Amino acid sequence: MAHTTKSKVVSVQAFYIDDSEISNNEYRQFVFWVRDSIARKLLANGSNPDADRFQISQDEFLSVYPIYKGDNNLQDPYINWEEKINWGSGDDDYRADLQPLYLPEGERFYNRKEIDTRKLNYEYYRIDLKLAAAKVNRFIPNKSPDIQDAAHDYKKADYNNGVHLNDGQNGVPGSPSTLVGDPAKDSKTLGTYNVKDEVSVGQGNYVPRERKGVDRSVFIIKDVINVYPDTLAWVHDYTYSFNEPLTNMYFWHPAYDSYPVVGVTWKQARAFSIWRSMLLNNYLIGTEQSIVNDFRLPTESEWEYAARGGLQKSPYPWGGPYIRNAAGCFLGNFKPMRGSYIDDGGFHTVYIYSYNPNDYGLYCMAGNASEWTSNSFDESAYDFQHDLNPDYVYEAQDKDANVLKRKVIRGGSWKDVGYYLQTSARTYEYQDTAKCYIGFRNVMTYLGRAKGDEI
Repeated sequence: MAHTTKSKVVSVQAFYIDDSEISNNEYRQFVFWVRDSIARKLLANGSNPDADRFQISQDEFLSVYPIYKGDNNLQDPYINWEEKINWGSGDDDYRADLQPLYLPEGERFYNRKEIDTRKLNYEYYRIDLKLAAAKVNRFIPNKSPDIQDAAHDYKKADYNNGVHLNDGQNGVPGSPSTLVGDPAKDSKTLGTYNVKDEVSVGQGNYVPRERKGVDRSVFIIKDVINVYPDTLAWVHDYTYSFNEPLTNMYFWHPAYDSYPVVGVTWKQARAFSIWRSMLLNNYLIGTEQSIVNDFRLPTESEWEYAARGGLQKSPYPWGGPYIRNAAGCFLGNFKPMRGSYIDDGGFHTVYIYSYNPNDYGLYCMAGNASEWTSNSFDESAYDFQHDLNPDYVYEAQDKDANVLKRKVIRGGSWKDVGYYLQTSARTYEYQDTAKCYIGFRNVMTYLGRAKGDEI
């Protein structure tokens, strides 16, 4: 399954990377956010006496964000995140409003009132820039602007990328006219897009699709995903093995707060990254600061660069050809020797800041939990992908063949032999599967060239 990559010189833009795997505690913030947003919506639209407190009307919202005045797509009401949820409320209406969040009585174990995790669905959006960048999918203006044509009158004036050009009678020819209404209110007056792509029909077959006369929202992709990790991964990943205690406790119990989250699919890891980006950027917008690049999964090249820690010819993040230090101690969490999991100090996963970091200060870049990358897996990807920020991606559709749903994982895990801990070893897992040995960490592209930006 694993493939030790061949040598190829590539260049990677500067980036930040988490110094550890995403922990259970960090991922739980995401799960709780989704839970609380659903609960607040139920309470805001319910019959409880505090319903009004969970709402922010459009007028209140616009008084804080006047830039949105005139927007026809505003929600009403908005959720008020300042109002605390009283999970133990004794009010009958309050409890009734929250009831849909809980397991039905017939599905409860010893009548424990627990959240129904099947309802923790997160709706998010992303922009398909690669689809938008295709030459055939570019914007088609209704009219080609001809600023040299002084004969045309106001009604014949043309739009150019959202700006109404002046015909020379109201200022400098070619400059934006101040007499024209906002063309954004009728985006179709500017032009449209004819977008071509392919749709999977299963069995590895595709049919071409063309959507004519659409606006730019065609590039905004909506996705809905359940965010709760697959805690049963600890059981279904092994046969005739007793891992039920981890299924019951690993994700939610405080004892595992700082252990890597596992049992998340590639899409869940991506959703977490988008949620984390929105959380930060909304805070920056709210404090009148500029937004920054998004959190995301690392590309293969970024991950390997980070794992090497500046040691280009070393097979392991810690340097040297050996997997032990001079004292004979193992340097990562994996399955050493003849298969004794405990010889390296760990049994399953371990604390995310275990062992020594590499020279970049990054922990557990080898072992503990394998890590999702953003890239699709293809044995020959290194042959055809670019040497500038290599990034082989394929957005697999539900009906696609499984071979197209492979995503690269790196770093090896607590259940792998030492071979997989090498910084150049690559293997894959399917994007819609969750395993008890795969986690992830985030990166963010650095703004600018480098610190100080001096050559």
